[in-house]
Amino acid sequence: MSECRTSTSEPEIPVTIAMSSGLLFKQEQQGYGPAFKFVEALKAVNAELINHYPESEELFKVKLINDSSSSDFLMNRIREHGLEELITLVPVTEDQPVNKLQRNNTHLYLSDEPGLKVQEALNEGVAAAIMFTPTNIITESENQLRVAFDGDAVLFSNESELVFKSGGLQEYLKNEKQNVENTMNGGPFKGFLEVLIKLQKKLQSKDPCKKFPIPILTYLVTSRGAEDCGGDRALNTLRTWGLELDEPVLLGGANKGPTLQRIKPHIFFDDQQRHVDAALEVGTVACLVLSPN
Repeated sequence: MSECRTSTSEPEIPVTIAMSSGLLFKQEQQGYGPAFKFVEALKAVNAELINHYPESEELFKVKLINDSSSSDFLMNRIREHGLEELITLVPVTEDQPVNKLQRNNTHLYLSDEPGLKVQEALNEGVAAAIMFTPTNIITESENQLRVAFDGDAVLFSNESELVFKSGGLQEYLKNEKQNVENTMNGGPFKGFLEVLIKLQKKLQSKDPCKKFPIPILTYLVTSRGAEDCGGDRALNTLRTWGLELDEPVLLGGANKGPTLQRIKPHIFFDDQQRHVDAALEVGTVACLVLSPN
């Protein structure tokens, strides 16, 4: 079996994830934030990438957004957990966070509070979301990064969702049947999925016989159904993009909680608060993707 080869024409740049410092470390509680296990998994993937591609700059980099008053505390915690190579502190003024995200070629921005910063980042093409904390965080592995995405308004545009909101279920089903072979436009998180799958394929090419666990797993957890054209259109779109996830789950409107409880992702992105709440109830760190303005 021949190994897969990545294109040498594409520039290799870090996969930059910016986040509020409180998502990683809680100063007032001397504890961890909801993003801690996610960051630990990023560190594990980086170790695999460095092992196989020691000269490559295509690694995860975390920019921790903080104010100057917490810098000493954060640096101590970063060193304590051996995260110096992964994390950089980025002091950001409240009035211009989006400009710095753009200058750093940010692939993902995670905030611990709602507000204009997340909306502005989305409007400028940065995948951005508000992270929520479950009472008890449950993940499967620290050495295997698991990321789950909703479909509409997250990986895909919100075009079909708008049809559902304006015309109801039957109009939505009619629209999906008519357009089942038509690729949907990309949503705000398509780019982040692209870099995850690129890194996944890069690592898989070093293990063509699949002797070891895959370091990155991606999931689609969508309310689209398996028995109608909505699910078919989602899968057709992903295939056309060349972005087939490890497991697509088409729930047909069922509660997403049990599926997330089974796969135990480090992070889940959805545009509906009720699905975020269902994730939190089963111990999944969930992020709310705001609707575009």
